[in-house]
Amino acid sequence: MAAAIQFFRGVDEPVVPDIRMTRSRDGRTGQAIFVFEEPEALRPESLGDIAGMFMVDEEGELVTREVNARFVNGKAFALEATFTWKTEADFQRFMRFAQRYADSHDLGFAEKDNASDEEDGDPQG
Repeated sequence: MAAAIQFFRGVDEPVVPDIRMTRSRDGRTGQAIFVFEEPEALRPESLGDIAGMFMVDEEGELVTREVNARFVNGKAFALEATFTWKTEADFQRFMRFAQRYADSHDLGFAEKDNASDEEDGDPQG
């Protein structure tokens, strides 16, 4: 089973998000922030109200209800979702999903050093 992200159960979102991660100093808690630019879920013909983001893989489902739209000139342009973990086990589970998602979407997946949590950029240059 391929890993997928869904905003409506059973409907995979084809737009691949930009994902940023932050972790606390002790590494136990953190967040992954997903930004989907012009996702299918925002199209007028989509299924209705978005109640959450569902990350689905062979282990089951991770869910976040923290999903917000970004607007440009009064029109929904992007979706931003935040997944938060509070234990090392939850972090490991998220990382397994992230690796499967990267593999099933032919994405490169690279972990950054913890030199700076605020650093934002493309590690490939």
